[in-house]
Amino acid sequence: MTQQIELFDIANPCVSVCTSNKKGYCFGCLRSRTERQLWLSMTNEQRREVLRLIAGRKQRIEQMRQLKGQQLGFDFEEVVEVRELF
Repeated sequence: MTQQIELFDIANPCVSVCTSNKKGYCFGCLRSRTERQLWLSMTNEQRREVLRLIAGRKQRIEQMRQLKGQQLGFDFEEVVEVRELF
């Protein structure tokens, strides 16, 4: 199989926030500590894999935010009609 020639390096996803959560993921770029440390020595294929992982992390974060918004959206003051069960 022929290798595709890369015309441009894959840009570093760092956004200069550089603060990590308890699990070691950066709040700014969502890379793990290891991914950040090894970025400069990674091949373009490895970098693309890291970018794919970042996209998945962003998607999960957005899903959690939406779920949290739905949970916080309950109106506990609303009177709900309760029918007899038996």
